[in-house]
Amino acid sequence: MNPGNHTSVSEFLLLGLSEQQEQQLTLLVIFLGIYLVTVAGNILIILAIGLDPCLHTPMYFFLANFAFTDVCLSTTTVPKMLVNIQSHSHTISYAGCLTQLYFFLWFVGLDVFLLAVMAYDRLVAICHPLRYTLVMSSRSCILLVAMSLVLTHSHSLTHTILLAQLSFCTDNIIPHFFCELLPLLKLSCSNSHANRCVLVYWGGALTLLIPLLIIISYIRIVATIVRVPSTSGKWKAFSTCGSHLSAVCLFYVSAIGVYFFPSMVDSGGRDKIAAVLYAVVTPMLNPFIYSLRNKDMKPALQEILKGALESDTKRQKREVWSKV
Repeated sequence: MNPGNHTSVSEFLLLGLSEQQEQQLTLLVIFLGIYLVTVAGNILIILAIGLDPCLHTPMYFFLANFAFTDVCLSTTTVPKMLVNIQSHSHTISYAGCLTQLYFFLWFVGLDVFLLAVMAYDRLVAICHPLRYTLVMSSRSCILLVAMSLVLTHSHSLTHTILLAQLSFCTDNIIPHFFCELLPLLKLSCSNSHANRCVLVYWGGALTLLIPLLIIISYIRIVATIVRVPSTSGKWKAFSTCGSHLSAVCLFYVSAIGVYFFPSMVDSGGRDKIAAVLYAVVTPMLNPFIYSLRNKDMKPALQEILKGALESDTKRQKREVWSKV
């Protein structure tokens, strides 16, 4: 792909979240903190699942993949924004912009598909417990994740290739903190009809069809739970779904609600708020949701933290004895 064949623009200008110079340091500190918490929290989830044999189940296999995707999603946008703030340079190359868009669309789509896969896992576990081991075998779990990867890769690659065919003449200012699809389509000076058709097709699948499947899954789950005779059984069933349902609500309320419901904020402001919520804040909150509401995850995380503290203590003792 040769950018010179399609556009005279060699770089784009990302305006960021605020153009006020006095707010840049505050934004740098806030988003650096959010990013560090996101990476540390999700890596702890992955380590806890990998190191604890009790968590080697389909539910936690999907959760580990979800945590890894959240790290990648946050890494796609936040570090570049932090570098731009720190260097007082808001430029991103044409190739860098397309690359960022490609990975952003891939990991957002993967988050959506994994949420649906996790809902299906809970549906089978609660509605068909006797068939759970057979249906959610290791092979089935790997196939579900692989299918999600392939479909979302096709989604992001299609958008990126179509965008690369467009021309960008003179206007290269993106009123955002990363290269998002809609602002780029608005900047194009060529016909973007095909891009918008694909956007409607994939957007409908990601924002309407998959949420509908999740809703149907939880309707069936709730219908099954209310028929459970014991109160303790109902509470146990609800608790296994609570964390996932919280993550689903958090993602879709931020990704869809801010875009489609009226707001006093201007359209550009809504886009930025939505992007910050589902691409930056949600990946940070998910580890807390899954650890604080999960009785199996807490001991595994405590063991990791305990081991880290003991290793640090031993290292400090060795340093003290080496100086004696």
